[in-house]
Amino acid sequence: MEDNKIAVGLDIGTTKIVAMIGRKNEYGKIEVIGIGKAKSLGVKRGVVSNITQTIQSIQQAADEAESVSGVKIEDVVVGIAGQHIRSLHHSDYITRNNADEVIKDIDIDDLVNQVHKLVMLPGEEIIHVLPQEFKVDSQADIKEPIGMYGGRLEANFHVVVGQVSSIRNIGRCVKSAGLDLSEITLEPLASASAVLSQEEKEAGVALIDIGGGTTDLAIFKDGIIRHTAVIPFGGNVITDDIKEGCSIIEKQAELLKIKFGSAWPGENKETEIVSIPGLRGREPKEITLKNLSKIIHARVQEIIEHVFLEIKNYGHETAKGKLIAGIVLTGGGSQLKHLRQLVEYITGMDARIGFPNEHLAGDSDEALSSPSYATAVGLLMEGLTKEVKVEETEEVEEEFIIESENEEETIELEPKVEIKPKQKKKSFFEKFTEGLKDFLDNAE
Repeated sequence: MEDNKIAVGLDIGTTKIVAMIGRKNEYGKIEVIGIGKAKSLGVKRGVVSNITQTIQSIQQAADEAESVSGVKIEDVVVGIAGQHIRSLHHSDYITRNNADEVIKDIDIDDLVNQVHKLVMLPGEEIIHVLPQEFKVDSQADIKEPIGMYGGRLEANFHVVVGQVSSIRNIGRCVKSAGLDLSEITLEPLASASAVLSQEEKEAGVALIDIGGGTTDLAIFKDGIIRHTAVIPFGGNVITDDIKEGCSIIEKQAELLKIKFGSAWPGENKETEIVSIPGLRGREPKEITLKNLSKIIHARVQEIIEHVFLEIKNYGHETAKGKLIAGIVLTGGGSQLKHLRQLVEYITGMDARIGFPNEHLAGDSDEALSSPSYATAVGLLMEGLTKEVKVEETEEVEEEFIIESENEEETIELEPKVEIKPKQKKKSFFEKFTEGLKDFLDNAE
């Protein structure tokens, strides 16, 4: 792998849009060489609601990142969230033509492509097909079937589905901002790769990413993604409640929440009071911190209960599905005071705050390891690992062609190698957004 391989993660959030440019250093850690941030004005609850404003914000973030790093951004990995995301379980199988040959990557690709052809509800499209366990012939619970012999290859899949129109709107914004879209990734998956350790994924863990517009959930067990969900509430509804409850403007409500907010009303005494200047010479307002935390507590409790319901639906209360590592909280909303204690109190599970610093190079800027950058770091990681995979597969394919002395084999392998680019050309939505290449070729 070349050292200068650069990738860009673009987190199109409800409160902010972040463009993060980075590469891997010699230790395999991520070195962030540029970051740009813009206020997100055209996104509501994780879904683009104003194309023009979103394009402007993306351009602003990209320009800032480019000027900091001196690198020209070409293609980006974008995160997707929103209440239109749902996930389902599906199992599928293929019968291999030659059971005397070992199972290769191409067999798994065939199986995954077969799942991509599933018929969805009108207006829905598959975003991710994530294999869980495989079954070869009658042997079940196989994590890695490559290299095994077998005629029938079967797998359980976690399929993530989203709305075509929302996905296309994001594609359109990225394209119009002058960028190419190399991949679309589910935001909770990106955040998970940034803040969770492999041990936690093995033991069983629920990642809760509290953003401005949505709260994303990803559940792992035995190292495999088991459940994903996007809940359409986030930090913004808390701000709205404070705004309504205290009759103040949004800017003041946001500041109050960040500076004095707490999710645990018992912490504040009745005597603690904040004075907020009135508008245009009106009388200043006095707000007790106890009332403020009561407002916050009520809404946060609702969000956590929603998430906990999803965790229970996944089967946390069964012996087999128990999440031993508990909960990891990340995203901007996880910085709310006493949130961790409240989460532990409501769910009875251990909780910690997840910082995306594990994969960052040691000399990274302190600000980057804030939980609010977890998704951006995860998208950047996704972009970098994708580049590596592409290079590896190219090398492997060349070796196959050289090594096979038998001409028939060569003839058989070469078309297999070339199938993928051909599929891309036929991509159904190519006319709308050429940039959705990788993602949309699976949505045929």
